[in-house]
Amino acid sequence: MTLNAATPAFVQALADSLPDDTLRAPETQYLEEPRGRFFGEGGVVALPRSVEEVAAVVKACAAARVGVVPYGGGTGLVGGQVATGAPAPLILSLQRMTAIRTVHALENVLVADAGVILVDVQSAATAVDRLFPLSLGSEGSARIGGNLSTNAGGVNVLRYGNTRDLCLGLEAVLPNGDIWHGLTRLRKDNTGYDLRNLMIGAEGTLGVITGAALKLFARPKFVATAMMVVTDPQAALRLLALARGIAGESVSAFELLHAHGMEFVSETLPDVRLPFPEAPEWSVLIEVGAATAAQEQLEALFEAALNEGLVHDGLIAQSARQRDEMWSLREHIPVANKAIGSVASHDISLPLEALPEFITEADAMIAAKGPFRINCFGHLGDGNLHYNIFPPKGGSRHDYDDLRHDLSAAVYELVHQYEGSFSAEHGVGRLKVGTLEKYADPARLAAMRAIKDALDPIGIMNPGAVLAR
Repeated sequence: MTLNAATPAFVQALADSLPDDTLRAPETQYLEEPRGRFFGEGGVVALPRSVEEVAAVVKACAAARVGVVPYGGGTGLVGGQVATGAPAPLILSLQRMTAIRTVHALENVLVADAGVILVDVQSAATAVDRLFPLSLGSEGSARIGGNLSTNAGGVNVLRYGNTRDLCLGLEAVLPNGDIWHGLTRLRKDNTGYDLRNLMIGAEGTLGVITGAALKLFARPKFVATAMMVVTDPQAALRLLALARGIAGESVSAFELLHAHGMEFVSETLPDVRLPFPEAPEWSVLIEVGAATAAQEQLEALFEAALNEGLVHDGLIAQSARQRDEMWSLREHIPVANKAIGSVASHDISLPLEALPEFITEADAMIAAKGPFRINCFGHLGDGNLHYNIFPPKGGSRHDYDDLRHDLSAAVYELVHQYEGSFSAEHGVGRLKVGTLEKYADPARLAAMRAIKDALDPIGIMNPGAVLAR
């Protein structure tokens, strides 16, 4: 259906019904995404302070047929938070909804507003000697509502699961302005359709998440971290199996790193300490958190892997400082990537056994297309790779703008052949709408459209995201 713009008359009428300073003109931060691939528009930004105010805003937009773009921390990389090619929408920011509502330490549950920054959720859990395990590079600015809306992953998915797995209940405003009071703390609630999991990962197209009941966990008493140099991705995969055999479910992170990632960090962030004098072609960052003997488990792993010829060098952190330095390297790789400027970036997942063969075939395919540098890194333990293509040293991504679409199409086609996913943890947003149309199972796509039409018949919620109009 046709939507209307957020006109001055609409904005004035809405302002008259809300507390002072709820609406403001859109600033640049609301109109672009971090990679500079999308630049959007907005008629007004709403900054409600409560779920009731969110409901009032959405209800008014539904009556006036004005699009609503939910906005969390603005850290999304697929354009889900930036409206393009549409009448100027209302941008709904949750930045004022930042309360930790309740903490139930004995239940291992924390209830928070959707606008709470992820690192503040982590800190609130730490204050009661608990762990909220979602951890990602943008945790200092990403908001938990956005994490839920995109079903964010991060470095601890191997042990704790995606954000979907860390949520018990939700509060949300539906497209007609009704409030869904679903903030249950129950672990078992088998009473019909699971609206919680429908909202999680919907990227704001089915409603606005305003609050969440989140799972907490016991903090591991001992944490050990190591960097191990492996011969190739196949050896890394075998090392993962060996690690699980020795440490079981205590393996919380298993990150594959390529030499180009370390070289990019060295080139653009010289203050970041690297673990090895020369960047190895392939290495793995491993973390184990356990009630006992985490350090001993990593030592046993290294010895066993050395004997099997899987690793030929390594460093086990002997202090918190060394551990922080290892993770600092991993966390700064995306920062260095941005400074270099990728020609094409891909957030993909594949069956674990297919990863080594995919990497070999993809590298050869890209090499045949030009003198590119490939930084292939990511969460090997859960099959999620960030397969990013960069210009040769001294070149600019803009020199290859005409190849960007073809490169991505080739990568996604190869991913599809290996029965993988073109979006592992970043979502679909607006960037990958066409890719979803191409590769999604037709029955699934039809069901998604039916759900969208049923809950949002006017089509006001994040128009143009996830599903083509």
